Amino acid sequence: MRSNNFLHAVIFLVSGGIVFAQDATDQKPVKEILAGHSSHGEAFNEGPRQAAYLMPGTGTVRFPTTTTNPEAEKFVEQGVGQLHGFWFFEAERSFRQAAMIDPECAIAYWGMAMANQVNEDRAKGFISEAVKRIDQASDRETQYIHALNAYLEADPEKKKKRAQDYTKALERIIYEYPEDIEAKALLALQLWKNRSSEIPIASHLAVDALLQQVFAAQPMHPCHHYRIHLWDYEKPEVAITSAARCGQTSPNIAHMWHMPGHIFSRLHRYNDAAWQQEASARVDHAHMMKDQVLPDQINNFAHNNEWLIRNLIHVGRVQDAVDLAKNMIELPRHPKYNNLGNRGSSYYGRLRLFQVLRTFELWDLLIELSDTPYLDATDTLKEQVKRLRFLGTAHFHKGDDESGDKQLSLLDGLLEEQQMKQDKAVKEAEEEAQTEIKKAEEKPSKEEQEKSIKEAREKAAQKSEQDISAIEKAILSLEGYRQLLIKDPEEGIALLRKANESEPWLSQAEAKAGNMETALEQLGKWVDENPGEVQPLAMLAEIQWEAGNQDDAIVSFKRLRELSGPMDMDVPVFLRLKPIAEKLELGSDWRLAYRVPDDVGKRPNLDELGPFRWQPTAAPDWELKDATGTSYTLRQFRGQPLIVIFYLGYGCLHCAEQLEAFAPMAEAFAEADVQLIAISTDDQKGLKNSLDNYKNGTFPFPLVSNADLDVFKAYRAYDDFEKVTLHGTFLIDREGMVRWQDTSFEPFMEPKFVLKEYLRLFGQQQLTTLALPTPVR
Repeated sequence: MRSNNFLHAVIFLVSGGIVFAQDATDQKPVKEILAGHSSHGEAFNEGPRQAAYLMPGTGTVRFPTTTTNPEAEKFVEQGVGQLHGFWFFEAERSFRQAAMIDPECAIAYWGMAMANQVNEDRAKGFISEAVKRIDQASDRETQYIHALNAYLEADPEKKKKRAQDYTKALERIIYEYPEDIEAKALLALQLWKNRSSEIPIASHLAVDALLQQVFAAQPMHPCHHYRIHLWDYEKPEVAITSAARCGQTSPNIAHMWHMPGHIFSRLHRYNDAAWQQEASARVDHAHMMKDQVLPDQINNFAHNNEWLIRNLIHVGRVQDAVDLAKNMIELPRHPKYNNLGNRGSSYYGRLRLFQVLRTFELWDLLIELSDTPYLDATDTLKEQVKRLRFLGTAHFHKGDDESGDKQLSLLDGLLEEQQMKQDKAVKEAEEEAQTEIKKAEEKPSKEEQEKSIKEAREKAAQKSEQDISAIEKAILSLEGYRQLLIKDPEEGIALLRKANESEPWLSQAEAKAGNMETALEQLGKWVDENPGEVQPLAMLAEIQWEAGNQDDAIVSFKRLRELSGPMDMDVPVFLRLKPIAEKLELGSDWRLAYRVPDDVGKRPNLDELGPFRWQPTAAPDWELKDATGTSYTLRQFRGQPLIVIFYLGYGCLHCAEQLEAFAPMAEAFAEADVQLIAISTDDQKGLKNSLDNYKNGTFPFPLVSNADLDVFKAYRAYDDFEKVTLHGTFLIDREGMVRWQDTSFEPFMEPKFVLKEYLRLFGQQQLTTLALPTPVR
């Protein structure tokens, strides 16, 4: 019989939202646990805290597990499959479920650590729990646990030795358990990952041979994923067979559909790459909407969607590219997961929306969207510089030099502002260096003083140099287009080169200036170096035709037709090819149907995988009472935006701080037509205590009771593993859809962010749809 060493005989006493752990033998306090925090330690505070469920399509995995409950083994195997698909968030959830079913299942804690190797503090917390239970594990499991524990405890500065030792430890498992194909798969992954530890792959074929041992035992094993990574930058065509199978091995894991897109993109097969990435996006969207997970909580979500948009651009699916970029901008922002300052959906959505509008010369739509929340002005300098550059480019191409000059003037203002900030920073750094020299006990020589001051000035200047350079290039670019399109084309081209304007825009500029030979030479080279992209090829055909090289234009046009199946025709770049189509007597729709290649595997219907765009889900209904017995329902707020705060009782000090942070903002929310309500774990008597504890007059929004916690559970503001409530903040729109959320072991303390996010999200909701004409398909 097992010894129960999990927290020993710990008794939890709950008092006023604070939990005190005491040892049953001596009743001495062990630690204080704040409401919403895990009783198992800091590592368990973050990550998924709602129950996992057994889902199909996460990979065929066999991982024998020492457990008293067969269901725990199923969740361990599901977690291992999710690890293979880099679905770390859900892998951790599966392993937590296994530990909830069997708290002494050591390998479950190993799995949690494996899902958190990018966060070593959490990984160490999990692996320590596995080590505590090592006497409950088999020898094979013990080796897995010791290998990862040794890796996490090793000196991170000695990356090479650390990686080598871990590699050897995985090999030892295979020596003793040659039938363990999971160990072989993880070893192949580690041999690939060792590159980041200064250990190059000595032989790609040797690692591939190891993976082939796995496929010999299980042809549809999810480590096809690892084989794609192995060959991605080496010889991508070798991994075509794995690209064909990867998604099929684990159809419920979005990243497994995405990875084949790497191979097809490297091979310039952009239609096939786009299909894979669209499949990934749809699977992610379905999962997030079903399980109420914020989009950017999913590893690689934004990366997949922005790459999908790039490939949609390459193949000319203009409307889909615009729609998906807009959808990325529409997604909820969060200080932790997604904002313009990090590379999440918001950043990539704007980046790719600008790209598709500029690529296909949709100047009117770009200008129109610049006055909406999609491409509006921001307080993020780099984003604002990018916006002004693209907007000015659009105005100059439309011949509106007055509006173009306005963007130039705004850029000049930004440049002056940044230069003033730089001058101030340099002056302050110089003064600080001089102060340090005066404080020095041994006064340095004059030469040393001058060197120290100079280094301080240069260091201070470098911090803003990149921003200043970006503004200067934007100014040069707009001045270039102003000259090119309105005044002096040759001067315009010179300025565009100084601005590092890229191909094929430089070739287009040369053509506008009448330099056809230069334009065709440059653009022809670009097309040859970027096969499979429809826009440069269309531009080449157009310029060849304008230059009088009709035979060459027809050749380029025919090359374009081979790629034209998915293209949207009603955009300027393709409409300008009408004379060539007429010459060939092809009519207005001259596209050739796209034929699916034979080597892409068995593809499901995309609509079966999930929706193309993420959409908010309905907020669960509720009816609750306040301290006086007055009932409130979600339905009564229909037609008005609503913020719902879940708090953990009057005794939770953090909750009191959250309520006191939101209360002064109630008037600002009301002015924006937003209502607030807070749902408590307290009964009606506890609600009265919360109201009595508020020292600033009458509390400005309702507090209602949910002592039986059913609403907390419905909104997933509840830890299913430890049976405790969590903090939650939700923004619900006029139609009763959840547009933004935060659930955590700590309350969300930024009411100004929530208000700003409401104004952004609901500004988009109120927009008249801005779209291209329905594409001809």
